[in-house]
Amino acid sequence: MGYGNKTLKECTVLLCVATILLLAESRRVKQPRCPASCTCTKDNALCENIRSVPHSFPPDVFSLSFLKSGFTQITGGSFLHSPALHLLLFTANTFDSIDEDAFLGLPHLEYLFIENNKIATISQYAFRGLKAVIHLSLAYNNLSTLPKDVFKVHLCKTKKRNNLECDCKLKWLVEWMHTTNAMVDQILCSGPPLFQGKLINDLVPGSFDCITAEFASYQPLMFESISVESFTFGMDTFVVFAQPFTGTCSFLEWDHVETVFRTYDSIQSTSTVVCKPMVIDNQLFIFVAQLFGGSHIYKRDISANKFIKIQDIDILKIRKPNDIETFLIDGESFFVIADSSKAGYTTVYKWNGYGFYSHQSLHIWYRDTDVEYLEISGKPHLILASSSQRPVIYQWSKSLKQFDRRTDIPEMEDVYAVKHFKVKSDLFICLTRFIGDSKVMRWDGAMFKEVQTMPSRGSMVFQPVSIGNWQYAILGSDYSLTQVYQWDLKRGQFVHFQDLNIQAPRAFSVVSIDNREFLLASSFRGKTQIYEHIMIDLSNN
Repeated sequence: MGYGNKTLKECTVLLCVATILLLAESRRVKQPRCPASCTCTKDNALCENIRSVPHSFPPDVFSLSFLKSGFTQITGGSFLHSPALHLLLFTANTFDSIDEDAFLGLPHLEYLFIENNKIATISQYAFRGLKAVIHLSLAYNNLSTLPKDVFKVHLCKTKKRNNLECDCKLKWLVEWMHTTNAMVDQILCSGPPLFQGKLINDLVPGSFDCITAEFASYQPLMFESISVESFTFGMDTFVVFAQPFTGTCSFLEWDHVETVFRTYDSIQSTSTVVCKPMVIDNQLFIFVAQLFGGSHIYKRDISANKFIKIQDIDILKIRKPNDIETFLIDGESFFVIADSSKAGYTTVYKWNGYGFYSHQSLHIWYRDTDVEYLEISGKPHLILASSSQRPVIYQWSKSLKQFDRRTDIPEMEDVYAVKHFKVKSDLFICLTRFIGDSKVMRWDGAMFKEVQTMPSRGSMVFQPVSIGNWQYAILGSDYSLTQVYQWDLKRGQFVHFQDLNIQAPRAFSVVSIDNREFLLASSFRGKTQIYEHIMIDLSNN
């Protein structure tokens, strides 16, 4: 029995020894060798003319270099099996992109040189996971921009000899350079023209103008309309659309919970072309212009919570109304109707405390299509656009308390409508032509002079709108896209801003609600549209 135990013990010892030897041999065999096309020393490896990044290197490799290699990108996790690397170099290779997490698993990497390659794009998270890097070079590549915060955790040394576009996409880099302790080489901007040839190191975050805007489609309305107005009554804001085919003034209000415009009320009429609101002494009046059946004035009855017709407008003078404007002069309330019939009168009406009465007839048989109230040099004026003559300017006489013809606007036949706007203290007008050139003109102290022309292709509206510090002009088209222009202060004229797809637009209005800005667009042949004016920070893109 003692002999058997001794034999068993000897066998156990031999088995353990064999196991240890096998494990040692296994570990020795699994140690990675130097990849083909690479040359390795005790702690360095150099790879040349290889087609892909090898996944393993000897464990003691401290530095790794790639020269003249043929792979097209550095993919994510390429170096997970080389955690001991302290230096990594790529030069004269053909790859043009670096994917996210390309250098993941390199906690000890201190020096990263990616130079003289063909890199055009880098993932925002290409360098994620690198905690010890103290020197990073992207010199002599094809980079024109860099993703935001790509160097968030690194000490960046150089990006020279890239054609960097110093635009809003690189604003973050300028901000980073002003807050980091990193040493950054002198980098020239290749563009845009404003910064071309300047050192990005000399720029400051305030050098960039990165805030822009956009009219984004917000809410379509399932009806056609020919005019739109926004107004405030009491503490609430409303909009009203004139719907010619249904003969309706449709009032909408803002739903603060659902954040949409919803139906509020309506006025039924016939072939409605204008629904013009005016608030006088906390009373809301609506002037409803109709092509047939005469035009009328309605008042909001608060106790009955509805609109009540209070007055008819003289059908002998107003036969074919086309536009209505409201205004105040010396505290007195007026409105004027442009009449486009051959036998009608463009007429000014005045509020006398009980109703509106005819105050003055301006044009007789001139077929006026539009009337605009404005102040020129602090004095009230009207501009009438007509299909039979050039736009005529009338000035208010304080002594006679009526408008006197002052002048016309030369060489501007066939103007359909006139709208005005101001930039600082300068007064401008937009003149709409259906076919030909619509124009922007500026008041020079004696007359309006041309500033800019816009090609018109079926245009019935060329309307300036102001939103905050932004000045726009919107040129509608029955045959093409509606053009939105933005005023450029440096050029002193409009530049193209955006296209909107609106079928036969006729009017625009801006409404501000809950710190949001909306553009209302009437459509004569399709859905009426509501757009939101949204702000965009280009440096975040």
